[in-house]
Amino acid sequence: MVFLLGTMVTEDYVVRAASVALRPLATADYPAWARLRGSSRDELVPFEPKWGDHELSRAAFRLRVKTRQRDASEDLGYAFGIFLSPDHELTGGISLSGVRRGVTQSAELGYWMGTKFTGAGLMTEAVGAVVRYAFGQLKLHRIEAATLPHNVASIRVLENNGFQREGLARSYLEINGAWRDHIRFGLIESDIRAMTTSHFAGGRS
Repeated sequence: MVFLLGTMVTEDYVVRAASVALRPLATADYPAWARLRGSSRDELVPFEPKWGDHELSRAAFRLRVKTRQRDASEDLGYAFGIFLSPDHELTGGISLSGVRRGVTQSAELGYWMGTKFTGAGLMTEAVGAVVRYAFGQLKLHRIEAATLPHNVASIRVLENNGFQREGLARSYLEINGAWRDHIRFGLIESDIRAMTTSHFAGGRS
């Protein structure tokens, strides 16, 4: 749980891994978030929905935080900042959106990483952590993800975490002002159990 004391945030992370820890962003995170997003803009824009004129403003960030808090309280979505452990530096973001209950029990995975932190395996670790959270605390059955066909780094992150390609979705998302095809990926809880069993079996051979 994250406790907000005025505008201060205690470092009580929801999910921890070896090199990163995840917690929801709070208003006190705005300076670090704005610096990281701003310095990474050229690399992020080609892979994200079109940035608005006030994308990095404090008001837009506050609205983002408020919306994500409401989504979590209503079990609609869960979003986290990705922080280096143990120095607490913000490196990116990750989310489980569009949570569907009933007979589906699924959510959509999304993520971004600041330019200075790419290539170090941090996102692979963060995705693994949020997958454990989704199948553990949230009791989901399935996690879905989509990536542009040329986004090799993102594809590698998903495949390293056991996601399987499920097909091409034509004109799936509007990215940077244009409708783009995406490769669809899926991961179900039994995939993780199979990967764990395979890992331990390989270690004994």
